[in-house]
Amino acid sequence: MNAGDHAGAAQHSSLTHGLWERTASGLPLLGSLEGDLSTDVVVIGAGYTGLSTALCLRESRVPVVVLEAADIGFGGSGRNVGLVNAGMWVMPDTVVARLGPEHGERLLQLLSEAPALVFNIISKYSIECEAVRCGTLHCGVGRGGLAELRQRASQWRARSAPVELLDATETGKRTGSSTFSGALFDPRAGTIQPLAYARGLAAAALNEGAKIFVRSPATAVVADEGGWRVHTPSGSVRAQWVVIATDAYATGPWDIVRREQVHLPYFNFALPPLDRAVRESILPGREGAWDTRAVLSSFRLDSAGRLIFGSVGSLRGSGAAVHRQWALRAVRRIFPQLGCLEFESGWFGHIGMTADNLPRFHVFAPHVVGVNGYNGRGIGPGTTFGRVLAGFVLGQLREQDLPLPVSEPRSVALRSVREAIYASGAQMLHFAGARF
Repeated sequence: MNAGDHAGAAQHSSLTHGLWERTASGLPLLGSLEGDLSTDVVVIGAGYTGLSTALCLRESRVPVVVLEAADIGFGGSGRNVGLVNAGMWVMPDTVVARLGPEHGERLLQLLSEAPALVFNIISKYSIECEAVRCGTLHCGVGRGGLAELRQRASQWRARSAPVELLDATETGKRTGSSTFSGALFDPRAGTIQPLAYARGLAAAALNEGAKIFVRSPATAVVADEGGWRVHTPSGSVRAQWVVIATDAYATGPWDIVRREQVHLPYFNFALPPLDRAVRESILPGREGAWDTRAVLSSFRLDSAGRLIFGSVGSLRGSGAAVHRQWALRAVRRIFPQLGCLEFESGWFGHIGMTADNLPRFHVFAPHVVGVNGYNGRGIGPGTTFGRVLAGFVLGQLREQDLPLPVSEPRSVALRSVREAIYASGAQMLHFAGARF
């Protein structure tokens, strides 16, 4: 892992956050923790989950301190594609099969409403993050992809979701490409500028009275007078409750959260702003999109008309050139109207994948709780589970009311080997160019 990609690094960079760092405004002026504090709840991690937890707690006037090892949105919250989706990657029936009907249906209902929660928060707190609620398009590749979309449509409709299965002709009109065999349109969803949203959550939490410290990694936690004391390099926080919201970038005392997930690298490249005619021919409805390939691709527009195109792979070493050249070929093949434009920026991060591709709710110790493992669906689930964690801390939710069973964290077997296979496999596939 590059120094600039490590969770302990304090600065964003062009390689880790790319376009999002250049176009996100509203970074709160924050410092590191110096000295010792006491509060009711200490939250570890300033991504979507941690900031949503803090904001929700402050709405109930509960004192809360957030400790962040790097900067606001340093991990997946500042690097992702920006698709605000409902549900998980896993099909609805599979969610129920894996969790059981009680937890499974409860989770699906909760995450079906996740985009609405995100956009409501954006509206309530006037967060400037290029929010567009025009839905998403899950685009089918070939007959197999279309068959998968039919399954998804049927399973979501059985739960009264307003999804629509589009044929190839309508998909071509919606995407501006003749590549796809169909698409599943989900009007619940949309797009945002992900790093700007994280910063907006931080600003909202600060305005509500939360204390947030950056470049303050948790280095140790010890029991202290019936509560907990979390130590950082230059201070400590004593609290009754500790919320672990570090997810795939976890380090320090709760690195088990990192070890129970396999890192899947994912990159994004951005073209310069498109001229008006070309811009109007690609995603004219402003949906976000991705395809059904196992090594998937995603594409969307930002507010300036840049096309952002991403796929699985790491932009380090030889992968940087391989993935860039493949992405150029792929995007020109999908959208020939682009001509010979070159990318203006590229960045990458990691998706944390759990063994069953579903999130986890952990009680690490009495009054030490956390949720992790969003498997590429961080915006809606992260925001929503922040509210769930706050409700649990406040006593509004009991264990039997949770959308997930409480589970013990477990390291993934052969994690490093699997991560190497993901990274090298994507690079070899893209080197061969055998995608579309």
